[in-house]
Amino acid sequence: MKHFDSLGVMIDCSRDAVPNVEGLKRFFDVIAKMGYNVAMLYTEDTYEVENEPYFGYQRGRYSMEELRELDRYAAEKGIELIPFIQTLAHLATLKRWRAYRHKVFDIDDILLVDEPRTYELIENMFKTLAKTFTSRRVHLGYDEAHHIGLGKYLDEHGFTDRYALLLKHLNRVCEIARKYGFDTMLIANDLFFNLAPGVFCTEDVKEFPAEIVENVPKDCATVYWDYFATDVKRYDSMIKSSKNLSPNLWFSGGAWTWGTFSPHNRYSIKRNAVAIPCCIENGVREAFFTLWGDNGGECAYEAVLPALMHIAALADDMSEAEMKAKFYEITGEQFDSFMDLDLPNYIFGENVPVESPYFQHSACNYCKTHLYDDPFLGAMSANLAADDSSLLDAYAKRLHAHAKESKTYGLLYETMACLSDVLFKKLLLAKKTRALYEAGDKEGLRFLAETDYAECIERVNVFYKAFRKQWYAINKTYGFEIHDARLGGLARRLESCRERLLSYANGEIAEIAELEEKLLPMKDTYIPSWAEMISANIV
Repeated sequence: MKHFDSLGVMIDCSRDAVPNVEGLKRFFDVIAKMGYNVAMLYTEDTYEVENEPYFGYQRGRYSMEELRELDRYAAEKGIELIPFIQTLAHLATLKRWRAYRHKVFDIDDILLVDEPRTYELIENMFKTLAKTFTSRRVHLGYDEAHHIGLGKYLDEHGFTDRYALLLKHLNRVCEIARKYGFDTMLIANDLFFNLAPGVFCTEDVKEFPAEIVENVPKDCATVYWDYFATDVKRYDSMIKSSKNLSPNLWFSGGAWTWGTFSPHNRYSIKRNAVAIPCCIENGVREAFFTLWGDNGGECAYEAVLPALMHIAALADDMSEAEMKAKFYEITGEQFDSFMDLDLPNYIFGENVPVESPYFQHSACNYCKTHLYDDPFLGAMSANLAADDSSLLDAYAKRLHAHAKESKTYGLLYETMACLSDVLFKKLLLAKKTRALYEAGDKEGLRFLAETDYAECIERVNVFYKAFRKQWYAINKTYGFEIHDARLGGLARRLESCRERLLSYANGEIAEIAELEEKLLPMKDTYIPSWAEMISANIV
């Protein structure tokens, strides 16, 4: 790559979806042809660790041999496979097991600094990684541990300067990493900003106290991650500030696959079109782009191939025409057709941006919130400004057509087509239900129950089968039990509401309590969690 020494893709293997080995090999084939020379597998507890039988237990963890196989295959394609683990936070799934729950945690999902068992666990991690990967670079995680030192550590030691804790733990972890032959340790640098007064993303260039800079190990590379900004000044000031912390700097951007079934290629392209030139101008020579899977890993990692191709094009000064031609040469797919995988989120029109006006750091995940929004409680759907769902029907027809034409990626198109089919019927279901109820139109409710509700249930079941087929094609089977529960629960809830509407229409019940309660304004356009989408109650 003309502008980067290391250009990588990070695949999330920890949010229920653990990509299977064959799927990753196919993916490595594609990104290698695009020009990427680094891949990272983000594994919180989804890799085998010697002497830690409960680490990744029942999570679909990779065996050491599976990772060796992927490491060898990546190397054959010119890709360095760098382990990406967590050594400070984001280890909440370990709390399920007594072996870890009361011993190694400080607060939230954060490990307990100074606890011998914590470092025994971390040593076992590195002992295993050293036998598994040939790369001597490793990403230690280190992001978002906002409450470090404020839980069990506080109870046992009293309040301690949290910068001091952060650096003390970092130096201990790096010492262990060196012991097993690792020579470059990457860490997210957000905490160095967050633990100081002010906000993470500063628009002014920040200087760090000498006692902090001097205690960042020289073999550490810090990572400035930003998946949100479209402002040149923010990227520029954050890169300069990050270099004041450590001259060894990586940038991490996003190819949005998280919080949603449908990808966000358009959203990603808009941001990376600003971020990458800023990296080039500021001499950042190493970067990777993340495919997170927050809240269920619903979006196929292959669905953001257009965003990844766009990144590679910017890194190598390709024109748009050259980029699209290369995409077709590599994938056998038209770039613009692949971009249609974004459509289920564009419920107001494909040219209407999905940036949330209330949560400006995020892309709206309409396809998920309106799939799961309750037809009786339905604060989001019933407050929706849209009065027409025919757009979703048009999207479905386009995506079904792409599925028939595609030689390799038909499952991706078909899954998004089936999702659009559901949304065509469900998008306005809560709104119609409430309007008929408030009008006292029992026959209208009976008709709605017998038509739209029944058809919506049928379409959910069709989508479920398409989504399951896609999942099993690219992921291990572990994790899908979550979607059995979610989508199965959705179908059962629709049936439950249908039955109650018929009971009301037949005069068997006097009212439907949820529809009696007046709706309050709902301004949230981005809800990150399935549990928050389905109910205001405790899940």
